[in-house]
Order: sequence, then structure tokens, then C-alpha cells
Amino acid sequence: MRHTFYDKKLGALLGLSDDIKRDGNRFPITSNTIQFLWNRNSEPVNFEVDTSELQLLSNQIVTVTYLQNLSFAKSQLPITAFVFNREFYCIADHDSEVSCNGILFFGTQDLPIISIPKELQKRFDLLYEVFGEEFSTPDNIQGDMLQMLLKRLIIMTTRLAKDQLVVKALNNEQIEVIRKFNFLVDIHFKTKRKVSDYAEMLFKSPKTLSNLFSMYNQKTPQQIILERLALEAKRLIHFTDRQNQEIAYELGFNDPAHFSRFFKKMTKKTPSEYRESLLLSV
Repeated sequence: MRHTFYDKKLGALLGLSDDIKRDGNRFPITSNTIQFLWNRNSEPVNFEVDTSELQLLSNQIVTVTYLQNLSFAKSQLPITAFVFNREFYCIADHDSEVSCNGILFFGTQDLPIISIPKELQKRFDLLYEVFGEEFSTPDNIQGDMLQMLLKRLIIMTTRLAKDQLVVKALNNEQIEVIRKFNFLVDIHFKTKRKVSDYAEMLFKSPKTLSNLFSMYNQKTPQQIILERLALEAKRLIHFTDRQNQEIAYELGFNDPAHFSRFFKKMTKKTPSEYRESLLLSV
């Protein structure tokens, strides 16, 4: 089953598939999308995000953005997916309406895996059915109705994430600072590598950011910046044919040797060793 809402004038897409491995390339737009991936099977499913294998247990949801590279080559079971782009529903523009959405989107932390409790499974299943019904009702307000349903999915999933992820000690404003920091890192990590750069953009002190992240998890803001840079380097090595020198310059390193030392410090391998390990694993 595959449903698609597509507004050609706006380039707005919302798609629903009960098997994203089969349907992933069959939507009008396949790039710059955000996805809710939902394991509706009774058994776990496995797939790859960037270069790491991820397992979703039954009735677990994970959100991924266009910053990640997905591969379903190893998936034996179908994975349900809600796919949308900025033109259909802009996460940033709805911050005031969907509080704490930063738990789900555009974070450089580990991917958020949310479990649907048994007592809420019927509610999520019903929402899934309503999506299907609305996709089958083409009229002038279909887009508005689908936006409302997507917003409901975001809110329901966000509420679970607030309970299940390590954010109970933080209020909405603090979580929003974390989201904005992560979002800014995703935009500027190639040119800005100091916590003070981001603190200035957020009108906070570096110490405030450090204290906030110490409440949130084990990583410091500086670690997040460096890990984002290393992640991009691994993506470029894995998913492009660019040479180490080209990657170094693209990531803002003036000296390829400096890039090699940075990469080895972060991954325990030089870029060339990492590249060779990928070839050996094929």
C-alpha cells in the first residue's frame, strides 16, 4: 500500500507506505524528506542508518531526516513509513505549536527510538487508519486535513519521547535550546567548531550550554560538534568517491594531514584505513 499527496505548485509531499523498501523511490520527491519509520510487525526489523545497523522492535518508531543515509537492503520485513518534506510541513515553523519537537528531529544525538506502549497501540493504529481514509478523500481541504494528522502524529510521538528519552529533568525551553544548538551545528559544523560560536548565536554563555547538556546526556557541546564533523567525514568516505584531500578541504581543513589526525582521533582509524575497512566489509 502506498499513498501520496503531492502539490506540484508548492512541491509539497506527504507519503505513506507500508513497505518503504519497496516504495522508497516511487514518490514524486525522494530527497530532502523527513521520515517516521514504524515497525508494525510482530518481529524486529533491521536496516542501516549511515554505516550503522539499527534494529526496531515491534511497535517502535524512529525518525530520520535527509541528513541520514538509509539502506533497507538487509530488511527482511516491511517497514511502515510516513514521508514528508519542508514544503508540506516545516518543523521549524511549527515550534510554537509542537513543543519540544527537537527531541525527534534535527539532533546530532543518537537517533530517537520510541516504543509505543500496549495501552496506546490502538490509538496509533487508529491514526494510521485515519491517514489511509484521508488519502482516499481527494478534495480542496485534503492537504489541510493531512497536515493536521501529521501534526497529531508528531505530538503523540513527542509525548512518548519526553517520557522515554533522557529529558524528564528539562523543561520545554531548555529542550528547545538543545534542539536549536543541534540544528545550528548541522548547518555550521564545517566552519564553526567552538562552543562559544554557538553560544553567541543562542544568546547563552558557553557555561550555560555545558551545564544544560550535562543534564541532558553524557556528551558535551564540544563533543557534539566534533562528532558531527567526524560523522560527515565518514559519510563522504562511504557514500562518495571523493579522495581524502577533497574531503578535508570540503570540511574546512586547510591541511589534509590535520584532517587525517582528527579523523584517527575520533574513529581510531585514518581515513584510508576506514575506507579499506568498508571495502573489506562488502
